[in-house]
Formats: sequence, structure tokens, C-alpha cells
Amino acid sequence: MGENFCMRQFDLNCDLGEGMNNEAELMPYISSCSVACGGHVGDQSSMQDVVSLALEHGVKVGAHPSYPDQKNFGRKILDISNAELLTSLIDQIQTLQNITDSFHMKLNHVKPHGALYNLACVDKDAAKVVVSAMHSFDDDLKLYAPAHSLMAVEAMKQGITVFTEAFADRRYSSDLSLVPRSHEQALILNSDDIFHQVSSIVNGKVQTVDNETVNIQAETICIHSDTENAVTLVKDLAQSCKRVGIKIT
Repeated sequence: MGENFCMRQFDLNCDLGEGMNNEAELMPYISSCSVACGGHVGDQSSMQDVVSLALEHGVKVGAHPSYPDQKNFGRKILDISNAELLTSLIDQIQTLQNITDSFHMKLNHVKPHGALYNLACVDKDAAKVVVSAMHSFDDDLKLYAPAHSLMAVEAMKQGITVFTEAFADRRYSSDLSLVPRSHEQALILNSDDIFHQVSSIVNGKVQTVDNETVNIQAETICIHSDTENAVTLVKDLAQSCKRVGIKIT
């Protein structure tokens, strides 16, 4: 099995600063992180703590902005104008960039959170707002987004580098949308199952909740810090990848 995976590599990213207080335990095993920057959760203190840990462990830092909706943890679509959303996203990203600047670190990427992430994959207006927000910052700021999603397409049209993203701990539907969290099989909570999904994604395939095997493209793979037993899952994944020659980088 090791020969099949020889020289394979991917970026393992994790959404951090979301109140789980497990960042110090997760940081040694990941290569990039997306930091909650006040929209759904997060404040100056939490952002500073995560950025400091990332600097210590050589982990790249990105912004994880969302609808300005802490009540619903950014998991519901807000009825606000595109202008209001744009202003909020710029404010959130700028807040985190001010902190990375203070640590002499470069902000690596933007990855929308929750309902905004899902909507911007399929809605042109939401996709354009996300990309417009990024244009207020450095030209080399990357977008983490699913391959062929509308926000990925819009970003590439406008010269923004896209890191295609998939998920280690979420089940997929046949159209490569994430199975809704309300579904009993939405989450993957077993280390062996997560490794199976990641090793499959690294080889360009994923098994859907309907037991179909479909093609998928991903340069970065996410595992959520608020998934049950996240630290154990991430540690086990890193060890399993190392065992078969998949490099996290």
C-alpha cells in the first residue's frame, strides 16, 4: 500500500479559534489554519493566541470570515445586502491581518465559514462578494474553496490563486456538495474512516454517502477543530499518512 501513496502530499488545514481551546494540541499536526475573525466567533485575544501558536509551529495562517452572526455560529444565511456583507468580510479579514502583521507573519489565505462558504459555492452574487473582499488585500492572498465551485471560478477569473479544498471529516453527496449536518451520516468520527477518505481524496476519488465513487480535486484537506475527538482524529490521521508515505506539507 505504501508504494501507491509514495510522494503524495497535501496541505492539512484546520478551522481554529472557534472556542474549542484545542489549538495547542492540534497545531503540531497541521500545515495551515483558518482563524475565526469575529463574524461567527472570535476576538482579538483568541486570534492572537492562534497566530502565536501558528508562528511557533510553522503553520500558515488564513482568515475564516463568515456572516456576522454569532447567534447562529455563521451557519444560517443572513438576509443582508451584498454591500453590508462585503463591509463585514473586509473588516473581519483586516482585523486578523493586523494581528498577523504584528507577528511579522503573512496572511496566507481566505476561507469563508459555514453558510457563506456553502452559498458562495453555488450562488454567483455571494461568490463575487467573497472575491471582492479579497481584492482589498495582497494580490497573492489565496482562496481555499472546492474545485469548480462558483467562488473558485470567480476567483480564478479575477487572478486570485485558488487552493482546491476537500474535507476529511464530512460526507459527500454525489454532486460533491457536503451532506447537511442535520443528516445522521454527515460527520465522519472514526480515525480509520477519516484516513480512508483522505487517502482516497489524495488519489482523486471520494466515496459518497450513496456509495458512489466520484472524482474530486483537492490540494488542501480540512478537518474541523469542533468535530468530536478532533485532537485524536488529527493525530491519528497524521500518523497514518506518515506510515504510508503521504506527506502533510
